[in-house]
Amino acid sequence: MSTPPRGGRTRPTAGRRPARTGPRGTTRPARTAGVAGQPTRAERPDSRLRRQGLTGRAAVLVLVVCAIVVSAALPLRELFAQRGEISALQQEQEQAQARVDALEVEKARLGDPAYVAAEARRRLHFVLPGETSYVLVLPSPQPSAVDDAEAGDVSDQPWYSQVWGSVEVADAPPEPVIPAP
Repeated sequence: MSTPPRGGRTRPTAGRRPARTGPRGTTRPARTAGVAGQPTRAERPDSRLRRQGLTGRAAVLVLVVCAIVVSAALPLRELFAQRGEISALQQEQEQAQARVDALEVEKARLGDPAYVAAEARRRLHFVLPGETSYVLVLPSPQPSAVDDAEAGDVSDQPWYSQVWGSVEVADAPPEPVIPAP
C-alpha cells in the first residue's frame, strides 16, 4: 500500500499520479524561466499583440464568410429579379383575362339580333322598311377674309406658280420671334 500524506488523509492511487499544484492552485506548475535563458510565452511582447489582433483562425473565418456572401449575392439578385418578373407576368395575365372576359360579353351581345339591329341603326343609319330617316347636316362655318389672306389664295394659280411660291417662302429668312412679356 501507499503511505499516507502528512495530512492524514489517504487517497486511492489506482494507477493515477497525484495532482501537482502550482502557486495559484492550478494543476500545472508555472514556468519561471524559459529554455536556455529564453523568456516564457507569457513574458514575450508579441504574444499580447497576437491575442489582441486578428488571429489566423479569425482571418480564415472572415475569408470564408466573405466568400459565402459573395457567392450568394448573384443568385439572390437573380431570385429577386425573377420574382419581380413573375409578378409582372401575373399582372399581365390578369389584364389579358379581363380583356378575354370583356370580349366574351361582347360576343354574347353580338349574338343577340336585337342588339345587332340597334347598332346598325345607330352606326350605319339603317331604317326598317316604311320608316323615314332624317339626317341633320349642320352648316359649316363660312371662311373669313383673314383665312383667304393666310392661305395665299393658291387655288387660282397654276401648279408651277404654286411650286415657285413654295420655294420663295422656304428661301425667305425666318421672322424673329419676340417673346411675350
